[in-house]
Amino acid sequence: MDKIRNFCIIAHIDHGKSTLADRLLERTHTISERDFQAQVLDDMDLERERGITIKSHAIQMEYEQDGERYCLNLIDTPGHVDFSYEVSRSIAACEGALLVVDASQGIQAQTISNLYMALDHNLEIIPVLNKMDMISAMPEEVKDDIVDLVGCDRSAIIEASAKTGMGIDTILSEIVRRIPPPAGSPDEPLQALIFDSIFNSFRGIIAYIKIINGTLNRGDKVKFVNTGHEYNAEEIGVLKLRQDPREVIGAGDVGYIISGIKTSSEVKVGDTITHVKNPCDKAISGFEDVKPMVFAGIYPVDADDYEDLRISIEKLQLNDASLSFIPESSAALGFGFRCGFLGLLHMEIIQERLDREFDMDVITTVPNVSFKAFTTKGEEIDVHNPSGLPPVNHIERIEEPYIIAQVITLSEYVGSIMNLCIDRRGTLKNQVYLSRDRVELTFEMPLAEIVFDFYDKLKSISKGYASFDYYYTAYQKADLVRLDILLNGEMVDALSTLIYRGHAYEFGRKMCIKLKELIPRQQFDIAIQAAIGAKIISRETVKAVRKDVTAKCYGGDITRKRKLLEKQKKGKKRMRQVGNVEVPQQAFLAVLKLD
Repeated sequence: MDKIRNFCIIAHIDHGKSTLADRLLERTHTISERDFQAQVLDDMDLERERGITIKSHAIQMEYEQDGERYCLNLIDTPGHVDFSYEVSRSIAACEGALLVVDASQGIQAQTISNLYMALDHNLEIIPVLNKMDMISAMPEEVKDDIVDLVGCDRSAIIEASAKTGMGIDTILSEIVRRIPPPAGSPDEPLQALIFDSIFNSFRGIIAYIKIINGTLNRGDKVKFVNTGHEYNAEEIGVLKLRQDPREVIGAGDVGYIISGIKTSSEVKVGDTITHVKNPCDKAISGFEDVKPMVFAGIYPVDADDYEDLRISIEKLQLNDASLSFIPESSAALGFGFRCGFLGLLHMEIIQERLDREFDMDVITTVPNVSFKAFTTKGEEIDVHNPSGLPPVNHIERIEEPYIIAQVITLSEYVGSIMNLCIDRRGTLKNQVYLSRDRVELTFEMPLAEIVFDFYDKLKSISKGYASFDYYYTAYQKADLVRLDILLNGEMVDALSTLIYRGHAYEFGRKMCIKLKELIPRQQFDIAIQAAIGAKIISRETVKAVRKDVTAKCYGGDITRKRKLLEKQKKGKKRMRQVGNVEVPQQAFLAVLKLD
């Protein structure tokens, strides 16, 4: 066991985590030249297209130093705030972390957030200053920031460039020297933590595990502590570039187990695996349930696909434990699911993956956060969906979730970022100059205000130089109203939103204008209205497609034309009573992109 090192790579978005992982795999000859491609661990098409890591990836490397062979288990993690749950799970399976900081950008918000998460788990931190080959690198200034943040010696910071391969040997020898080996014992009863799982249509569910104590042999009878189910360990092994089967894996190893499980509800990330004959005393603790931040309805385009969609979401949840869902129904869209996500990017990725991996066509409703409604009878109701709000006369107050947002930016953008946050009902809590021209701003603001396009706006205001991180604080009282969209007097429940009263009028007007562009013209007029309760606050009309019924009348008395027009008018009126308006899929998506 003293030859095993488990570590992960943590950093802000785009600071070079995946490229550094590539160099480590090359230097330890874990991957042949034939198999090599850039960002080799990002195996999803989506990850490669967008250039971001969505899933954490575990891989084992063999490394020789001073005549001794070491086994290094690396987990490459995502950098985006929406995938921070992946990072927390990776950290739970490690004893050390490489903290990668971009020498040209310095410390960013997610760097700080991930570092605190690693320190909470008592991980050994090795700071790495990446991208030293860039002309814009500022090594001395960034080193000062790292020393202030981590409290390490300047000499402990490794200068590296993942692109050119500079400093990679130093990183490997420091991993062996500074990261402690796993603390478990191979003689204790088996205790293994499930930190991830995937679904294979031939083998069933494959669980990725870290063995804390004990040893696991192929064919052993094992039990999942939380669910109580028992299985045979049909295949076990370690994670190389592909799964590498072994007869036995022991304490400190990171590997996988296949036991022919077909039902996704039987495997829970964070569960403990133990032997049936000699079970461990207690489950492994310190693995918190994820709290979804943003909720949206996902409905099949074709109502017959409901069951297929349920199976697809269950399989996807295996691979992405931060996704949660419950069934719901909508008058406009039929049966579907109310899903909880960690953010808008997470929601977008889930929608893409349903389309690509499971070939599911889905409609997503307007995302919103979870509110608490307190009724006059003293009841407390969790509202995930605007249609679940009690009638206005029964509501005493509504509370919404607040967050503490940390923005790190260059000092020249401070004014415009403050304006953006204050427009979004934010309150400035703190302002700290990290260096001469870099500022950390701390705001308290409602979560609902950052759900839509806050991150995009922040990036465009700061020309890409601001980084953003947030954590949840508590619920506070809010002046919220339900904004409904009516088409010809019929409410479209999928377009309803809970919104701050001060923003409702402008938002309602924009929605009506946008829907007017998107809803195709019919044979009759369509009235699009935004309403708060019984009060209409905005209206647009999609004019009818009209046949020129007077074309055959030329000359003669005006009453002949008038008679034909009146006849057409009656027909249109009757048609409007029986006709229904189809809302196209683009209309649901366009609401998300309202400027």
